[in-house]
Order: sequence, then C-alpha cells, then structure tokens
Amino acid sequence: MSEYTAKDFKKGQPRWCPGCGDHFFLASLHKVMAELGIAPHNTAVISGIGCSSRLPYYMNTYAMQTVHGRAAAISTGCKVANPKLTVWQISGDGDGLAIGGNHFIHAVRRNIDLNMILLNNRIYGLTKGQYSPTSPRGFVSKSSPYGTVEDPFHPAELCFGARGRFFARAVATDGPGTVEVLKAAANHKGASVCEILQNCVIFNDGTHESVYNKEGRAKNAIYLEHGKPMLFGENKEFGLMQEGFGLKVVKLGENGITEKDILIHDAHCMDNTLQLKLALMEGPDFPIALGVIRDVKAPTYDDAVHEQIDEVSAKKKYHNFRELLMTNDIWEVK
Repeated sequence: MSEYTAKDFKKGQPRWCPGCGDHFFLASLHKVMAELGIAPHNTAVISGIGCSSRLPYYMNTYAMQTVHGRAAAISTGCKVANPKLTVWQISGDGDGLAIGGNHFIHAVRRNIDLNMILLNNRIYGLTKGQYSPTSPRGFVSKSSPYGTVEDPFHPAELCFGARGRFFARAVATDGPGTVEVLKAAANHKGASVCEILQNCVIFNDGTHESVYNKEGRAKNAIYLEHGKPMLFGENKEFGLMQEGFGLKVVKLGENGITEKDILIHDAHCMDNTLQLKLALMEGPDFPIALGVIRDVKAPTYDDAVHEQIDEVSAKKKYHNFRELLMTNDIWEVK
C-alpha cells in the first residue's frame, strides 16, 4: 500500500473558474500520484501557458510553468537529463497543438518517457475565447465571429500519425475513468498521450455535453478494456462489429447477434488501424471511445540516449576533463 495520500501532492489554492474541468482533473491527478507511490521529490510537473497550464502551481512536486507551447521541449530535457524523474507534461489544446504542435509530435515520435496530458476544451480560455486547433468547423468565437473555415485536429489522429504508442481518453468529470487512464499512462514506458475532455464553463460550456455526466456516458460512450468485448449502452445492449474496413454498431439479440460476434479490444496490437478507427468515433452514429485505446511497447528515446553515451564512453581513453588533458602530450613548466 502506498505511503502517500493525495494531500502529500497538494499545494496552494487552485484559481480556476468554479466548475472548470481543471478542478476535476487536478483532483484525479493528486489521487493517481498517491496510488502510484512515487515520492514528490521524484516527480516533476511541467506545463506551458494557458488556464490548465497553471496546474504546476498546485503540485507539491518539482514543477515548472514554461512559455507558450514549450512544455514538451522542457519536459524532454528534464527527462533526458534526469531519467529517474517521473515527468507529467500538462498542456491545453491551444498550448499543446498550436504553437506547441511541433514539439508535441516530435516528443511522441521519439517516444520519450513522458506522461503527456492534453486538456481539450476546444477553446482558448485564458486569452478570452478564441477558437483553437480542436474547435469544430463553423465554430463561432471572438476570433471567428462568422464561424471558423478550417477543420480541426483530432488529437488521436495526430498522435497516431506521429507513431504514438500510447493513447487514452477520459472525461474530466469522470474521476474513476480519469484515474484509470492516468495510472495506465504512468505505467507505460514511453510517450503516453491522454486526451482529457473538459468544458470551459465561460467560453465553451457544453462542448462535451454528451458525455460530461454519468448518464450521458452510459448512452454515448464506450469504455474500452484490453481483452474484453466492445460493449456499451445503459445495459451493455450494444456492441461494435467490423463491417468491411469499417465499424458498425449492433444490438445484441437482433438478427441472431450474440456477445461472441462483438469485437474484442486489443490495445497492444502493433497495427493501429482498428485502434485509430475507435479513437475517431463520434456521435450520433457511434459512441465516443474512452479508456486506453492504444498501449504498445517500444524503445524509448531517453533510454537509447543513455545507452549510446555509455557505449561511446566505454570506447574512449578518457572519461572526464582531467583524463582528456592527460591523454595528449603534456609538459611541465617550472
């Protein structure tokens, strides 16, 4: 049993709007850290700029709020310099996927052992309501008064395209669901991306309304678990089957369909084709996928860097500055 409690990781009084999803997520993160049992002094929480990026101020760990879009860059340096640290990277959809998009995809591609959290409310909240890279086409905001004329990023699609090995999704108001994906992310060796769906109660309230409460998730979401059939609905009466190269929703009992006909979730499959289809599902025809969608083992960047350093160092005649000086011709001046 862990020697820590959530209180050991708490610090300060969070300053977010009442009802903001950041409050819910912070509580889940504190709980996860306590259950993992990793000491606060072995943990670092690093963010960029934005409402959610104030989170490091409320962590009794090593913590740093960096500059806009640079959370992944600083987190990378932190992990490579001190691989024993458990590093949590906190970004919003604007901070992480707009100005920080380049750092995001390369941290994922390199498979750096980071816990990368993307708090997605589909809006720029701190700067007062501009559309973000995840805002849907036609979205009306202060910076798009007639509606956006561009298509959004799907975080899952971006992660998979960057050769991501771990992707999970949770809803901020779903404490147990959030805790489970965060624990899975922490236990994954490599870059783990967790998309957390949350509402901005001031500028984009209701953007994830279909799954924001327990009743909505029972109707409109599917909780994926590795090795288990893909069933959903208030009474698990619906399931997912393959149809051609796509998916279809079926109802148990209709047309002779039984649980044996339902697809089994394989989060560890190297081929991400089905996993990506699951991650991109959205209503009204399909449920929104929650839980761990992809979890595949692969070599990590930070391990590879240190292995390379050790290999090269072993072949050198010198291992520090003094040995370097003594390697070449020397003479003594009297």
